[in-house]
Amino acid sequence: MKSKILILFFIVALGELIAVAMDIEQLQLIFKPLIMLVLGIYYYTQSASMAKTVVAAIIFSWVGDVSLMFQSSSELYFMAGLGAFLIAHVCYVMAYSRYIEKREGFGLNGVQKFRFSLPIVLAGTGLITILYAHLGGLKIPVTLYAIVLMVMVLQALFRYGYTNTVSFWFVFVGAILFMISDSMIAVNKFLSSFELAGVAIMVTYILAQFLIIKGLLLHFEE
Repeated sequence: MKSKILILFFIVALGELIAVAMDIEQLQLIFKPLIMLVLGIYYYTQSASMAKTVVAAIIFSWVGDVSLMFQSSSELYFMAGLGAFLIAHVCYVMAYSRYIEKREGFGLNGVQKFRFSLPIVLAGTGLITILYAHLGGLKIPVTLYAIVLMVMVLQALFRYGYTNTVSFWFVFVGAILFMISDSMIAVNKFLSSFELAGVAIMVTYILAQFLIIKGLLLHFEE
């Protein structure tokens, strides 16, 4: 069952990437909504201790995916997608606190937290600084989203020492890829479009969601 769902997920992911690369809108309407749906089924069937916050993150990510498919027809769809993913990130932040083991002296100390957090914060605030003048009426919602996104990545970082190594790296790398994917969306939309933006955004996004979900499941494996 596990392998069949994963195969289906990678087929859906490949289908979406082909649809984006070839700019076939009809195929995107089929494959994009299936990404989080299949990943949600995978989490549901593989989780021994299912967290409502993870389920909520998957659901709101699905809402975000569907909303952003129609952003070209109205800015309201972009706002809906932005709001849905903001809630999804908040849910992931809360979920990370469940997928840890409470033990003293194993996590990052204060200096280490500052040192490893700094590149993440600088990258996030630096991008907002560059984009700010181009955001128009979306300055507040986009800035708020960027802050929540950074918090999500930082919370993934702070799982270090409170879970097994594989789970930590899967979730942390996934969170970083999520930040990269969203940064490319922002640059492509507000600053300057670039070649193969759609493919790059979807590759990093699909990998991000998969690694986060898989990493959380791996928390319970030795």
